[in-house]
Amino acid sequence: MGEEEAVVLDTNICVAAGFKPRSDSARLLRAVRDGSLRHRWNEETRRETRYIVRKIPPLSGMDLSGLFREEDRFDGPTDLERFARVPDPEDRKFLALAAETGAPLISFDDHLLAGREESPVPILTPGEFLRGRDEKETEADE
Repeated sequence: MGEEEAVVLDTNICVAAGFKPRSDSARLLRAVRDGSLRHRWNEETRRETRYIVRKIPPLSGMDLSGLFREEDRFDGPTDLERFARVPDPEDRKFLALAAETGAPLISFDDHLLAGREESPVPILTPGEFLRGRDEKETEADE
């Protein structure tokens, strides 16, 4: 892969996309699948995403293929203790991965979004990320 922009997707993005196929969340998943956006993941984040999506009856058969490409996998260490201030321990793995990969974390999680002023990495909603991406593309075209 080239120098495509990369993100870390919180599980709630996959859930939102599954329920709203025309949403910004679904647009992000399409960009990952078509290769125009990289999704940085590790085994812990993939495991949680699969677990949560499969336990929601309307989403249990959701196609997650193309979201976890081997070339976008991160196998290095992550420092969960660095993010001990994050109230939900399950959210720490996503923020730690974003910090290690340099990719913004895309999430709807209220706790993460409320703490983004203190975060060492950008935490954005899907709409915020896509607006910024669209603006960059428009500037590049000018």
